[in-house]
Amino acid sequence: MQQPMNFLFKFIRLAKPFWCSEHKTIIRWQSLGLIMLTILQIGLAVTITEWNAALFNALEQRSMPALLTQISLLTLIFAASMAVTASHLVIKRKLQIGWRNWLTTRVTRQWMSKGHHYQVTHIQTAEHDNPDGRIAEDIAIATENAIALCHSLFYSLLMLISFTKILWTLSGTVPLTLGTLIIPIYGHLVWVALIYAIGASILGWWIGRPLTLATHEKQSAEANYRYGLVKARENSQAIALIYGENNEQKRLAGLFKQIINTFNQQTQAWKSILLFTSGYSILSMAFPILLSAPRFIMGSITLGALMQSAQAFQQLTSALSWPVDNMAGVAQWRASVERVLNLVQALDDLEQEIARPDPHRIALKKNEDSILSFQQLCIRDPNDEVITASLTVDIALGDRVLIVGDSTTSAKLFKAIAGLWPWGCGQISLPDGDPMFFMPPLPYLPDGTLRAAICYPATANTFSQRQLEDALKQAELSALTEQLDTIEVWEKVLSREQQQRLGAVRLLLNRPKWILIQEAFDSLDMEGENKIIRIIFAALPDASVLTVSNHCAPEGQCADEHQRQIIL
Repeated sequence: MQQPMNFLFKFIRLAKPFWCSEHKTIIRWQSLGLIMLTILQIGLAVTITEWNAALFNALEQRSMPALLTQISLLTLIFAASMAVTASHLVIKRKLQIGWRNWLTTRVTRQWMSKGHHYQVTHIQTAEHDNPDGRIAEDIAIATENAIALCHSLFYSLLMLISFTKILWTLSGTVPLTLGTLIIPIYGHLVWVALIYAIGASILGWWIGRPLTLATHEKQSAEANYRYGLVKARENSQAIALIYGENNEQKRLAGLFKQIINTFNQQTQAWKSILLFTSGYSILSMAFPILLSAPRFIMGSITLGALMQSAQAFQQLTSALSWPVDNMAGVAQWRASVERVLNLVQALDDLEQEIARPDPHRIALKKNEDSILSFQQLCIRDPNDEVITASLTVDIALGDRVLIVGDSTTSAKLFKAIAGLWPWGCGQISLPDGDPMFFMPPLPYLPDGTLRAAICYPATANTFSQRQLEDALKQAELSALTEQLDTIEVWEKVLSREQQQRLGAVRLLLNRPKWILIQEAFDSLDMEGENKIIRIIFAALPDASVLTVSNHCAPEGQCADEHQRQIIL
């Protein structure tokens, strides 16, 4: 848990760019509108207390004309209150969703950029688990609750100013007799309200301190449980095939037990707060009337003044009790802000780590020679442990190279070429203007139509029907032609072999010059893999191909399809 001032400084640094963004004019006008409507709300609250005093005075005097006047005024107050409240709600919610949209876009862009979503999982800086939950839920709480809490705090400050003046006037002067000495006490109700509310706030904050930590821990436990459920759903077929349901039930039960533990901690913290606030709220209703009742009985004030004093006292103590009333909201908001700050900090640390000149970082540069070049390349893990020794080799356009060695090491070589694995030293020189086409073990197939999944990341209408049919036929997937416009979760519907063949379809459609195949056909037998590799070579005779295959040994048949080998 960060220190309060350090936390506020980081939050302001996170929030400030929103009010300075490209839409700053609209945002600032909305903020000004919210402030003005809040001032009108305070004006209506003051008017209601004055109306309330006039009503009780009319009742005390048994005056029907005065009562009718107050009824007419109530109609105007009623209409104004509805208009101000509705307008205030609309503007506040526009600010909330606008800020949430801006921050979500910023964090998502930073996270889903240049492989950061993958690389950040390898750094050990700030806490940044479950980034999806932090983006989807914590940003919503951090932004929406911030505006709600700022508005309620501003409203309370205005109430404090307005009703202090009213209550000071209504308090009059009360003499304090000490023997023969008489001391006039001015605004005694204000001083009582201040002592009453400040004492309650200090006590309330002390009682509620455990709630912030308990809320933070519960949100983390909820995110871990949600992630566990998503992972089980995504791997449901694999779990079912090996009868892993009992194991999954135990694993999910363990994750949910963490929720139960943190929920119980939060309950204990809530119990202490509710015991205090429930008694405090009941006392607040009766205390101001009892305090002013002797003056009314003695005839020093009217019934209207008594009720106005009671209302003003309640409004003043309510304003001073903002910390107590919003303790739970502040705790939830702070926990969510810290989760967002940790994710942003982790992404910032990652960017700084990659950008910083470091002899233990792989340098990527472009060349104009249509050559993929490794110069004294050494791949390490994030803890600086060497994975592969120095590699110096040039691969020209049209070369077909078999990567021989540990498949995990080969995978990291491909990640280094893609810029996803900066840990190591040496240099990789990439052909400028010729993007690399990576074929992982399984292609990513987004939900939607099969046509859109094949064309991804391009749009569904990028390739013609004829092109799609020809590519499907070459990859021996002609049976899927009739399902091109069918909407399914294709990673669940298609077998692993079909998905890998769809990867080949995507390759044949895009016709890249540089192809990196990472065990992309491991579901096929050796003969099937050789056949589809020959199809790729025949369709793209001028392309450079780097292949990692668990079927290919240096002396195997797969090696014969390539011109040379690189041994890692």
